[in-house]
Amino acid sequence: MKRLFAWATLIFGMGYFILPLVGLTEFSLSMRRGEYSFDAYAAVLADPRFRETFSYSVVMALLTIVFGVLLVVPTAYWVRLKLPGLRPYVEFVTLLPLVIPAIVIVFGYIRLYNTSSWLPLTGSLTGTNLLLMFGYATLSLPYMYRAVDTGLRTIDVATLTEAAQSLGAGWVTILARVIMPNVLVAVLSGAFVTFAIVIGEFTLAALLNRPAFGPYLQLMGANRAYEPMALAVIAFGITWACMGLIQLVTRFSKHTKAAR
Repeated sequence: MKRLFAWATLIFGMGYFILPLVGLTEFSLSMRRGEYSFDAYAAVLADPRFRETFSYSVVMALLTIVFGVLLVVPTAYWVRLKLPGLRPYVEFVTLLPLVIPAIVIVFGYIRLYNTSSWLPLTGSLTGTNLLLMFGYATLSLPYMYRAVDTGLRTIDVATLTEAAQSLGAGWVTILARVIMPNVLVAVLSGAFVTFAIVIGEFTLAALLNRPAFGPYLQLMGANRAYEPMALAVIAFGITWACMGLIQLVTRFSKHTKAAR
């Protein structure tokens, strides 16, 4: 009976998530009346705004990942090594983006960094892009920090640090050549999740008036019928590709450790 209930729950869950996706994909292929075609996808891929917004979001995602790694890895490492008592407070701070809406964050940015403030970042494209990157890093902080912290739990940070210091390594060398290789899988997991978040994010980019993929998707949804469905399928595919890469990296890491 328990097995039957488990299978029924699994089938219901799969249907709940898969059936809307099937309907979405079927509608995106119905642009040509009476037959299935990829006309909507061709129209989207031929749109210069798609290439502009998607490439912009990809670049912002990569910059956000680099910034997040440089911020989170040293912080998580130092907290675990030297300040374990502060760990609950750091975890609480990293969870705040889950309970503070993105619209509150971006309005705070606009209020603090507008052209009449002490640091007018919104007065230039570079400054606005920096604000957007910081906002993306904030939204991805819970996932990046937990991924890195989980990776650090699997290694003996204190022993590795002492061994590296006994060989004359400095803190930068320890982080770059000892800690990072051992938590690389965790960092990549956080990076893929960050990439998926940045690609689909709408609020920050729209209110900061930047040409990102999320606002473009919303704009297409307000003016077209089939193309937004194609864009949604593409965005969904990107997200699942990131999740699949996480699984592949994790499996590869396990096989490598087993071989050793």
